[in-house]
Amino acid sequence: MTRPGSGLRPFSVKAKLGTLVVVSVFITTGLLMVALRTRTELRFITVFSVIATLLITQFVAHGLTAPLDEMTTVARSISHGDYTRRVSGAGRRDELGDLAQTINLMADDLEAVDRHRKELVANVSHELRTPIAALRAVLENVVDGVSSADPETMRTALKQTERLGRLVETLLDLSRLDSGVVTLKARRFEVWPYLSGVLKEANLAASHRRLPSGSGNHTRKDVHLHLDVSPPELTAHADAERLHQVVANLVDNAVKHSPPHGRVTVLARRGAGPESLALEVLDEGPGIPESERHRVFERFNRGEVPSPHGPGSDGGTGLGLAIARWAVDLHGGRIGVAESARGCRIQVTLPGIPQPRG
Repeated sequence: MTRPGSGLRPFSVKAKLGTLVVVSVFITTGLLMVALRTRTELRFITVFSVIATLLITQFVAHGLTAPLDEMTTVARSISHGDYTRRVSGAGRRDELGDLAQTINLMADDLEAVDRHRKELVANVSHELRTPIAALRAVLENVVDGVSSADPETMRTALKQTERLGRLVETLLDLSRLDSGVVTLKARRFEVWPYLSGVLKEANLAASHRRLPSGSGNHTRKDVHLHLDVSPPELTAHADAERLHQVVANLVDNAVKHSPPHGRVTVLARRGAGPESLALEVLDEGPGIPESERHRVFERFNRGEVPSPHGPGSDGGTGLGLAIARWAVDLHGGRIGVAESARGCRIQVTLPGIPQPRG
């Protein structure tokens, strides 16, 4: 299979230059024949031939250099931070058209990165401002004597401090994602006791916020967590720490969107490959609209599900599902929103032991 743009295309630059040479030869030959038949002096024919060749060359050269001048101008604007400029010659059917299309694609990517960077700064600033303002208000009240430093006041300050810590930890996870410094430490483990421990940590974190835990950020106690592993002796091969991030964030998200006294179910089944794993997390909440499903794993995306999500839910930072997708991608697995008659259903597939390529 040949690459697009390889070989000699009818409208390529090489074809145009070849045509220029052929036309120049024909003009020179034709004028020479005219000179022989009319007995015109050779020097006049030479001058006419040079002038005609130069005019044709100038015409062809202008068609080739004008797009290059525009590309230079656009590239210079991009280097100065203006990502809105585009090259107009992307529709050409030659190498210059390919180059123009590539520059436009590069400008699109840079514009998207710049937009995401600005959104990231704005979102992080917003997320940090809320707990900092609440913590400052609590401390100012204590300092001014408006309220005393009783356990309830200190618990309020501790809650906001924990929220700051969770946000910083998730941002560190995302920075590791972008830098590509995270490596997998996959091992074989039994699924039932592992997932049972993750859900137990989630319940403990909801009941006693002073216990350090990486399993979710919710404070709701009215949602029942249910684990369904089949067969009970199921084993899998994955990085336990990264899988913990996946399950904890999916459970945390499901709990936040559950109705009062709702139920969140974690299902685990054997996948298609050796030691592979198929996970599902189901809740009884309002679900995710089909138009939003492609965006739920983006950073700082909270979707458009009506709020409040339930008593004790703070709405989250919009980073949990992005981290879950990152951890699944590290394994080479898949994560997505599946159809569900009620609530939301997130499916995760981990490939297990990599198969040698024969």
